This record gives sequence, C-alpha cells and structure tokens, in this order.
Amino acid sequence: MVIIISAPSGSGKSTLVNELIRQSPRLAFSVSYTTRAPRGAEVDGQHYHYISRAEFEQRIALGEFLEYAEVFGNYYGTHQRYAQKAETEGCDLLLDIDVQGGMQVMAKRPDAVSIFIVAPSREVLEQRLRKRSEDAEEVIQRRLQEASAEVRYAERYGYTIVNDNIAESAQNLIAIVRAERVRYSRQQQTLAPILATYLNP
Repeated sequence: MVIIISAPSGSGKSTLVNELIRQSPRLAFSVSYTTRAPRGAEVDGQHYHYISRAEFEQRIALGEFLEYAEVFGNYYGTHQRYAQKAETEGCDLLLDIDVQGGMQVMAKRPDAVSIFIVAPSREVLEQRLRKRSEDAEEVIQRRLQEASAEVRYAERYGYTIVNDNIAESAQNLIAIVRAERVRYSRQQQTLAPILATYLNP
C-alpha cells in the first residue's frame, strides 16, 4: 500500500508523520532527494539525500523518480527504489511529499491512500511559521502564498486532517492508516474459500 501525506509548510506534518512511524509497524519511509542545501542539524540520508541540480536532472532523464517537483527553486523527488524495496520487504510505502508529487503518484497509483494535513486557518499557519524562527520574512510570505495554492488540492485527497490539536490529529492519522490497511488486505485476499466454509458446512 502507498500512503501519500501532503501539507503546506508549517502545518505540523513532520510531527504527525513521526508519530505515525513510531506507532505503526511495517512502514517504509521514503527519504526524498533534493537540490536544496541542508538546514540546521539536518543529516544527509536521514532528512534528505542532498544532490546537485545537475545530478537531479540527470536522474530525471534516467527515469529514476517515482515523482518529482520543483518547489521554491529546488527539486524534490522520490526515488523508485523506495517503492521497490517496500514491496520486497512487505511494507507500506509512506511518502511525505508536496501536492505536485502527490498528484503524480495518484495518477500512477490510483489505489494510493492520500491524506492532506492543514492548519485550522491561514492566521494559525502564519503564527506557526513565525514561531519556528527558521525563515526570513520574504520566505514566510512566499510559504503563505504557496499554502493558499496548495489548499486548493485538499479536496482531491482521500482524507483531510485539520491539525488543531497535535495529539488528536496524530491519532486520527494512525486510525486512517490502520483502517486502510484492513481494507487493502481484504482486497488482496480471495474470500471465496473462507465464505465457502460457511455456505457449504
């Protein structure tokens, strides 16, 4: 099963995803490739795979990405090998990607579980962005503008979580994944032999 999680920057997505990973076994998390520079204490291979723009474009030409997008002047993408590895290991693939990537994966995998996370309001989102103290004013304004564009895609996702309370939102996210696993497992099974035992005792 492929799980797509998207959200405007500052919506609390990373916190919720980390809690989902902590409480959910058999999740393979895809570490995205990017051309942007590391921030703060970010570690190559853990937060992102940091590569040059030239190398990223070479990988695009070779068809290595399941999805990719250019955001704020930098490329971000999911390598095909993560999907292959998850399938081999019998895990569900978790994609923490933007809406451009989300639309690409949904087109390729219509059975993907898609979840959009959003702050309760633009005002709350702005407060969170400022509280992080990571970005210059110009970047904050750009992120707010991008958020206004991204929320237009929310209705195209299977689920939307309004992240007003972290603990509650985390439990909602975990519940969605658990329920979808049951549904997906049921679709993969042939129920005929089981039902036959009831119908033909």
